[in-house]
Amino acid sequence: MKIERIELFQVDLPYSGGTYLLSGGRTYDSFDASIVRITCDDGTQGWGESTPFGSTYVASHALGARAGIAELAPALLGRDPRQVDRINEVMDAALVGHNHAKTPLDVACWDIFGKSVGLPVCELLGGSTGIPMPMISSIYAGDPADMRQRVAEHRARGYRGHSIKIGALDSEGGPALDAERIAASLADKRPGEYFLADANGGMVPETVLRMLRMLPPGLDFVLEAPCATWRETMSLRQRCPYPIVVDELAQQDADLSWAVAHDVADGFGLKISKAGGLTPGRRQRDIARAAGLTFSVQDTVGSAIAFAAITHLAATVPVRLLRCILNVEDMVTLETARFNAIRGDGGILPPEAPGLGIEVNEAVLGDAVAVWGQ
Repeated sequence: MKIERIELFQVDLPYSGGTYLLSGGRTYDSFDASIVRITCDDGTQGWGESTPFGSTYVASHALGARAGIAELAPALLGRDPRQVDRINEVMDAALVGHNHAKTPLDVACWDIFGKSVGLPVCELLGGSTGIPMPMISSIYAGDPADMRQRVAEHRARGYRGHSIKIGALDSEGGPALDAERIAASLADKRPGEYFLADANGGMVPETVLRMLRMLPPGLDFVLEAPCATWRETMSLRQRCPYPIVVDELAQQDADLSWAVAHDVADGFGLKISKAGGLTPGRRQRDIARAAGLTFSVQDTVGSAIAFAAITHLAATVPVRLLRCILNVEDMVTLETARFNAIRGDGGILPPEAPGLGIEVNEAVLGDAVAVWGQ
């Protein structure tokens, strides 16, 4: 089996909540997706997606993803897509870094691998635990009462985890507003629910400490990505009474290994496109597991194609370490594919269909913006 053709599609994914508000005054109304289809010489096809969270979240952006794919695709023609580690070595040799560009190609290869042997991707990644996984909401930063209401709405839809965004500028209300946001979002907390207060690297130790001192006692949450640098995070960890989860800072395998070696965090946000696909995501899963870090499996954002990859990788994480998975499909209004996840018992599992288990809606993709191969 050899890669014969690679097609690249561009699709705009409108945010389902109108305007997404993030720390530092960042706003998003729509997300620019790069979707890849790989076709092999026997006709087997695989799909993958990379949708950066704008251009101000981590060092990635949609135009860069497509430029990177253009660098990588020619090097993959004629390769066996089932040799996923070798595929990643070829990509690393062709382009240093740029994980978000490598992600859709890597995921598409796993989709092909699963289809070629008649197994879902999760079984190739180590096997599903078979235990339904709770989903986590993404509650953008806003008025505290509104955030409380949006948590309640997601709770009513079956979400058991909630990522509440904080990181107000002083001109917006600063630490006092963020303390109100956390208290309001947790006001109706139910047994078994999990809360992340996520600053997306938008705070400094001073503002975090001021915020924490304004919180009422007894709140049960985890602080995610409070600061933009390792130094700030390490400084805060020495004085923070809440568990700390790293996310944006840990992109490469070496980043996570360094965080473990220096005991910087208690948990880890594993985002597939941030890692570079399922192949490095699998490695980072194992690093976190060996270190006893809890983690959520997510992606920056995306459609059903990205959500399928999240679900398959998350299904292989030991239950005691997995907190939640992010349903990125629910964050956008455009349906790029049908992903028939198994729902029940308060969570979801990947379907038993081979590969990613998706049926792509090619009509919404339009014409390919670039093609390599026959």
